[in-house]
Amino acid sequence: MSKPLVVVESPTKVRTIKKYLGNDYNVAATVGHIKDLPSKDLGIDIEKDFTPHYRTIPGKTKILNQLKSAAGDSMDIYLAPDPDREGEAIAWHTAEVLKKKGRRFHRVLFHELTKRAILESMQAAQDLDRNKYEAQQARRILDRLVGYQISPLLWRKVKGGLSAGRVQSVAVRIICDRERAIQIFEPVEYWSITANLKGESPPPFAAKLVRKGSKKSRSPTRPPPRRSSGIWRPPPSWSTRSSNAPPSAIPCRPSSPANCSRKRSASCVSPPKKP
Repeated sequence: MSKPLVVVESPTKVRTIKKYLGNDYNVAATVGHIKDLPSKDLGIDIEKDFTPHYRTIPGKTKILNQLKSAAGDSMDIYLAPDPDREGEAIAWHTAEVLKKKGRRFHRVLFHELTKRAILESMQAAQDLDRNKYEAQQARRILDRLVGYQISPLLWRKVKGGLSAGRVQSVAVRIICDRERAIQIFEPVEYWSITANLKGESPPPFAAKLVRKGSKKSRSPTRPPPRRSSGIWRPPPSWSTRSSNAPPSAIPCRPSSPANCSRKRSASCVSPPKKP
């Protein structure tokens, strides 16, 4: 029967780990990821709960054959890619490739390349972490959904070859929403009348004017308080234009037309005049 196989991520670690483990183990490397989503199509079945369809990365067939050869008929495989989400994904994909009836897979976490740490980690082998693997998979799927569908827009509007990221794209959307809200905001003056009253019996109290006789006191709507986070959208009544309007449809500020970020043209819409 073949020796137990230890699979690491980087080929530069193979010699060091083999030196510390001795001749009782075989050591091989995946040289990074061995599977990924296809490069020429989305690779995600949105209709079936966003199921990803992984494929062997081009050029990795030789690596897979070397791993299968190193595993031989060994019944214990120690998966030791890096101790992070990407490493966990590599471990899961390696287990899928080397899966065999009766074969046992152990997850080993090497936090440092010293003899003591490696031997202790081998003794503390654990099961594969499905939660960490699915966390990496969710991030990879989100990367693909955002990048694959938004990047072509960047190529048409900005520059070819750019890639839209899952974080930057959302951040830009938040900035645009805030800027549009600022541009269409119209300050409204409002007043409130409060009297501090004191009667014969304490304590004193504050009374706010809400009606005069049978007539209700009215004042313009006070704008909502600022929020520390999240996207704030102005009420529709504050503007005749939607906060979701494209930048070309956002009116220039009447008070400072010279500061308009766009050149005066047909696309720069002047605000409607008040009656």
